[in-house]
Amino acid sequence: MDHRSDLYSLGCLLYAMATGAAPAVAPLTPDEAKLHRHSYTPLELPSGFPPELAALITELTAINPGDRPANAAEVLERLTSAGADDDELLAAYRAMVSLDPSGTRMGRVLREAIDEVLSGEITGRYDMKDLTKAEKAHLGSAVNIAIQREFLFEDGHAMDFSIAGADVDCRFSHTFGGWRFPPGTLGHICLLVWADDYASRWSVGLLRVRQEWLNYGRNRDMKATIKAEHRDKILWLWRDAQLLENILLHMPDTDREAVFAHRSGQMRINELFLRVQGRRIGRNAVRTVARQSDYMKRIRGNGGSRSALRDRGIIIIGDYDAHRHIARQLGLPVPQEGEFVSARVVPALPGAGKPVAEMDGRLWSVASPDEPEHPAPALPRTGNRSV
Repeated sequence: MDHRSDLYSLGCLLYAMATGAAPAVAPLTPDEAKLHRHSYTPLELPSGFPPELAALITELTAINPGDRPANAAEVLERLTSAGADDDELLAAYRAMVSLDPSGTRMGRVLREAIDEVLSGEITGRYDMKDLTKAEKAHLGSAVNIAIQREFLFEDGHAMDFSIAGADVDCRFSHTFGGWRFPPGTLGHICLLVWADDYASRWSVGLLRVRQEWLNYGRNRDMKATIKAEHRDKILWLWRDAQLLENILLHMPDTDREAVFAHRSGQMRINELFLRVQGRRIGRNAVRTVARQSDYMKRIRGNGGSRSALRDRGIIIIGDYDAHRHIARQLGLPVPQEGEFVSARVVPALPGAGKPVAEMDGRLWSVASPDEPEHPAPALPRTGNRSV
């Protein structure tokens, strides 16, 4: 029993102040606490509160005293950190969270903006290293435009757009912490966006730009970066979220070479779905491989990849509800809008213990590598139609 017990009590009090109800915390003796340290469910605020406050309360009420803040001074500093009393910043934060609670829309926007600049359908590119300097610079503008279009933000007065009445400037960086702040952003709120196609991660947060937090380099445009020690001033909306994987960038070199070795766009798509199974494949990957405007036609069952690979036992699941249902039943990743998942299937064997799905009036399961090929069933589409 020491000062950390008081910190625990403070965490419970902050929880009650935030939610209006005392936390449901069972009293534990020291011996019971030791037994529950690995199974204890952390106390968490409901969604909608600033993540910094939620993290602080979780740490204050940690079952292990060593996981709590070191002292009251640290707690006070975190409670009074930048943004805690910035009503305009918090209003913008709440507006963004209400528009996109899970970050699904933002993640899709970033994936599409990157793909737009890569222009795979025209160039065949899938790696950002192949972009020109001008194209890399344009990616920031593409992200800005895509975010404003997706969330219907009005134009700002001095900054890029308006969120909950606040002027907000959009700052994008390929590298975490590399956001550049021109002099005109001082005192304003910036939406900081980071996306890394190689790590398949992204983050978005809000920051009120203050001069003392910036590090000025010797650049002609007088743009500054945020000092590493002040990145904790960022009010994160979504932190280190998963970016839809760029399949062409992350597949084995031998498989990628086999895909692009074909001269025919149709053959390249067939090879893609044959070699990349059980993973979500975005529409842009298909477009980049096909290098044809009618790339979606190359997937269908009437002469496309579904027909070409059917004798190999390959099904190609799309974003139809009926297809998603089959993906769930088979234990496969569920394709989201504009995505596909391929898999080799075989008739299900009784007692095999594998997930099954009914297709074409028969039960099927995902094939093991040692199971022989069997012609695949037709997939349902809408009503009685199949593909």
